[in-house]
Amino acid sequence: MKLGILGGSFNPVHIGHLFLGDTILSELKLDRVVFIPAYRSPFKLDAKSGRGTESSAYEADDRIAMLAAAICGDSRFTIDDCEIKREGISYTVDTLEDIISRYKPEGKPALIIGDDLVADFPKWRDSDRILQMADVVIARRISSSALDCSFPHKLINNETMTISSQMIRQRISEGSAWRSLVPPGTRAIIEDRKLYGLSSENNSSLSCSQSDIQRIETEALLTLTTERFLHSRCTAIHASDMCRNFGLDPAAGYLAGIAHDLAKQFENKHLIKIVKNAGLGISQLEKDKPNLLHGKAAAVLLRDRFCIHNKDVLEAVASHTSGTENMGPLAKVVYIADKTECLRNIDPVLRKMCAGNTDLDSLLFTVLERTITKLQARKLDLSEDTVLLFNKMKER
Repeated sequence: MKLGILGGSFNPVHIGHLFLGDTILSELKLDRVVFIPAYRSPFKLDAKSGRGTESSAYEADDRIAMLAAAICGDSRFTIDDCEIKREGISYTVDTLEDIISRYKPEGKPALIIGDDLVADFPKWRDSDRILQMADVVIARRISSSALDCSFPHKLINNETMTISSQMIRQRISEGSAWRSLVPPGTRAIIEDRKLYGLSSENNSSLSCSQSDIQRIETEALLTLTTERFLHSRCTAIHASDMCRNFGLDPAAGYLAGIAHDLAKQFENKHLIKIVKNAGLGISQLEKDKPNLLHGKAAAVLLRDRFCIHNKDVLEAVASHTSGTENMGPLAKVVYIADKTECLRNIDPVLRKMCAGNTDLDSLLFTVLERTITKLQARKLDLSEDTVLLFNKMKER
């Protein structure tokens, strides 16, 4: 196997790192690039104290998690934590010996360094030994002109990107735009763990991780038709916006919205089996029209496959089809969002009510009334749950 080695702090990993890895694989015809996060880089030591200018040990798990999320599903890339395990200052010569002994690469591995490190390379610990063990490959970071190198090397013609981990950390701490500079999985971890001074935008007691949302949205994208997925995503966005308006958790609204039709493509027999095995009741109408069970089945999937145990989210997904007499606020929001998201052709007055100051129960009653009218016009049977919910809202 032809191997490339790319070390760094990766604090955090960003799209520039991945694009460089992609370029290395393509130009050098390698089989794999090994990302090696440093425990403490000798290039980032404070001149006075001799200590790392970036935190290292306590955030190693975070940096590895962000890297793992960034390269998820791409077998061309892998991560080795040898420098973190060794602790202390990470020297390239030690890492090379370790990697070669364990990976047994075909020929010399390609050691990728930035052109900003070229001038000091002869001063690296055992630099002559490094040249014996690896082919030094220089990637452009700061220079577009020819380099004056006194040692054997290869130069790749990579595009320079004005992105750095330090810039991203600063943008996060300042509240500036940063999310498109990192891979989606990395973004989710930064948001979930509130890294780099990221402030929480949501103080609700409900907590739905961005990692969970991303996993479930990917599942929806892969399993639903394009039209159904776009509906689910618009429902999620609409539910999230409504949650902000009504003082609920926007992340919970988005999660329930993106997941509400997760079982929509299932065959009727499969829907019945999922719901029965979960011990949930099936009404006569649901027996006659099993597709009505897709909400309950989706809630079971969330719980059993994705380990989502937020009761409000599960209720919202399970009850979005027919509603229930005693549904909670989040369930009401998702029921409304499903019926009024922006891809649907609905009355502009109703859309304005969703974005205005109408109280939640009045809004739900209006949506229920119009839904029932449409079903009756099509001579379709009404669910008992829908009728009970409508009568309760009418009394209020």
